[in-house]
Amino acid sequence: MKKNAKVDYAVHDLIERRWSPRAFADRPVDRKLLGSLFEAARWSASCHDEQPWRFILATREEVEAHARLSECLVEANRAWAKHAPVLVLSAVKRTFTHNGNPNRYAWYDLGAATAQLTLQAMSFGLYVHPMAGILPDKIHDTYSIPDDFEPVTILAIGYLGASDTLSDSLRKQETGSRARNPLVQFVFADDWGSSVNFSERKDTGEASPRTEKIQHR
Repeated sequence: MKKNAKVDYAVHDLIERRWSPRAFADRPVDRKLLGSLFEAARWSASCHDEQPWRFILATREEVEAHARLSECLVEANRAWAKHAPVLVLSAVKRTFTHNGNPNRYAWYDLGAATAQLTLQAMSFGLYVHPMAGILPDKIHDTYSIPDDFEPVTILAIGYLGASDTLSDSLRKQETGSRARNPLVQFVFADDWGSSVNFSERKDTGEASPRTEKIQHR
């Protein structure tokens, strides 16, 4: 099933095709492909090159490890994610190694690394569904995670499966259309709330793109 983004401007094919399914095929993922996903994450940019991301990997071939990580999800996510061939816990180091100061960029860096992992997965025909519905306290206890690290998400990874394997309510979400806020709501110029006009224009010597003030509710 395809759920390509309805874009207003051209984007890379991997971005256009990316979405987060809940139905995964009962098909294992080659470990070398998994290695490539984490290699993509490895080469993401990070503040002071801290590389604050950490991951715990569990595949369905490792039955106990997979079940262990699945139990760290809230029930609504566990119901479908337990069938994914791969689960990955992501965590972040909250302080800088070189000086011990809080690293407020760490979550951004983890997100960037996860985005690279996700697009690398798409290049192999693999899909990634990140889940915020996790049990942080249980994760800390289960995996003896140091206090300086914080669990952030669990990723379900695999090949696309059939939506008819899902419950009625989840199937409706799975097959529904996708939507995003328009650019005018979040890309500004000059002042907050002044939307950018991306249309081609002649060079008038203006210091910035023509803008249009919008109201936010």
